[in-house]
Amino acid sequence: MPVAMRMGFFTDTSICIGCKACEVACKEWNNVPDDGLNFLGTSYDNTGGLSSDTWRHVAFIEQPVTVPRLGDDGIRWLMSSDVCKHCTHAACLEVCPTGALFRTEFDTVVVQQDICNGCGYCVPACPFGVIDKREADGRVWKCTLCYDRLKSDLEPACAQACPTQSIQFGPHDELRERAAGRLGVLQDAGVAGAQLYGADETDGVGGFGAFFLLLDKPEVYGLPPDPVVTTRDLPRMWKAAAGAALTLIGAAAVACRRPR
Repeated sequence: MPVAMRMGFFTDTSICIGCKACEVACKEWNNVPDDGLNFLGTSYDNTGGLSSDTWRHVAFIEQPVTVPRLGDDGIRWLMSSDVCKHCTHAACLEVCPTGALFRTEFDTVVVQQDICNGCGYCVPACPFGVIDKREADGRVWKCTLCYDRLKSDLEPACAQACPTQSIQFGPHDELRERAAGRLGVLQDAGVAGAQLYGADETDGVGGFGAFFLLLDKPEVYGLPPDPVVTTRDLPRMWKAAAGAALTLIGAAAVACRRPR
């Protein structure tokens, strides 16, 4: 499908207040089922991670720090609203045998539920553990970047609901420029750990359609530091398999021609 203009998310975790309005708005608009509301005992986070029933997940990370000028130990809360990355090179899409996963005209990756057969190939293919199978119906579900709203010129529900504009929606190129400017402001203010995650088009997945400004290393947020598209070796593997098959066929042909 031709891309009209790539749209995406820029999530600025430095201004996330952990209100979870994005989680609620996502569930309300997309009719995402209740995920159990399990208080995990590890933080104020009640969902724990992305799943078929949690398309937006606000992480609460309690981090010990030393308070500047005082030398005393304190606590810093890192909060981040995680979501499907809508990768430039999306392995989930590449392994789908039915075409249920497709790339929209906004360059986002969406699951067509009426075509998904529940094979689950896409689940391990995602380097971020985003896609998940819903046990109630056997199909996979994830963020659609509110594809129905985009087609009606509306912004996604999570961005609409965010009270601090931590979740920003718009043309991908404009968001990258905005993110670079915000990163510069934080670095000038002495926030040494501030970094962009997923904005680099030369990374292992070609950059994210939904990227982040983090205040610490990605792994602190439970994100892979160097994500790689899991299908990158498929062409080489198929080539090797084809070569091996031809070799076996040749050997069998030779064997058949030998006099007995």
